[in-house]
Amino acid sequence: MNCIYNGKILIDGEFVDNKAILFDTSIINVIDENDINNYSIKSKIDAKGKYISPGFIDVHIHGYKGNDTMDGDIESLRKISRDVAENGVTSFLPTTMTMDIPVIRKALDTIQSIMKDETYGAEVLGTHLEGPFICKKYKGAQPEKYIIQPSEEVIKGYEEIIKIITIAPEVNGALEFIEKYTKEYGIRFSIGHSNATYDEALKGIDKGICSATHLFNAMTGLHHRDPGAIGAVMNTDIMCELIADTIHVNHALFNLLVRIKGLDKILLITDAMMGAGLNDGEYDLGGQKVYMKNGRCVLEDGTIAGSSLKLNKAIYNFTKYTDYELSKVLGLATINQAKYIGVDDRKGSLDIGKDADIVILNDNLEIDLTIGKGKVIYEKSN
Repeated sequence: MNCIYNGKILIDGEFVDNKAILFDTSIINVIDENDINNYSIKSKIDAKGKYISPGFIDVHIHGYKGNDTMDGDIESLRKISRDVAENGVTSFLPTTMTMDIPVIRKALDTIQSIMKDETYGAEVLGTHLEGPFICKKYKGAQPEKYIIQPSEEVIKGYEEIIKIITIAPEVNGALEFIEKYTKEYGIRFSIGHSNATYDEALKGIDKGICSATHLFNAMTGLHHRDPGAIGAVMNTDIMCELIADTIHVNHALFNLLVRIKGLDKILLITDAMMGAGLNDGEYDLGGQKVYMKNGRCVLEDGTIAGSSLKLNKAIYNFTKYTDYELSKVLGLATINQAKYIGVDDRKGSLDIGKDADIVILNDNLEIDLTIGKGKVIYEKSN
């Protein structure tokens, strides 16, 4: 049994002092610090007055530090798993791109394999399929030539590991596809890369769409005579992803979004591509060249292509530009995601019995220590 003490522990949305966490692979108990000596403890970790949070969950991330989900290579996934832990991420959904069907299936096969393997860092909880069932007008950085109508050929055999599918509900066959895979497999559908009208978006939501992919980006905008997909998201209780890098979305909208949707409906994501965590330069996303400069990632034609955002930085930005304290914002990267993809029985909070996914971070939200299922998977060097 191990122990973390002398920190501000996030419990039920509030930071608590003078408590200690006892854990092995899961959370055993939260006790008064004065009672630590009453337990047989193998290792004690001094948090030095810093914040102690549940591990972060990224449900939309393509790559990190030179590796990409679409590599279809298990070593690439292991490296992403290991490296994202430096940002406080303890679990994630490797996210695919719109590409040729065999390439997508190879990536899915690799994700399926790593889920059966030993966790090297952050745990792979499944996958987020972003495309190819999207619309061409709002393709964003998705290669147009691989966009297709919804087809079971893409996902057959991988239904159990696919947690989220980004889809344009207005494309032919989408509504039937959403209804079938929501009911039969519990897959979450997310509206994105979509030219849907307000009514078309509502039809998709009625059939099972329960979230929006990188809200505001790659979808029909809000107009007082044409509410579009964004209007449908705002007027329903579905979840919404947000890339809080202040590049994809102006920070002035952060507060507005909370006032409309509520803190429990927002999912902070990175949408990170392989250049994240590295220096400015030329990288790849879905077989396309991406140029990263000063944190901004674009294709040759200037289209925004993923991000270089780190999840702890997203939390920092959201806290900085809203009226909400860190204790409330952390839920936008932890328990919200866990509930969204149905793993809140073991992830998302520091409740007794849940996986010991724990992060220690300072006032600037820099990560000191990341623990995944009781193992140290990242430790800041002195």
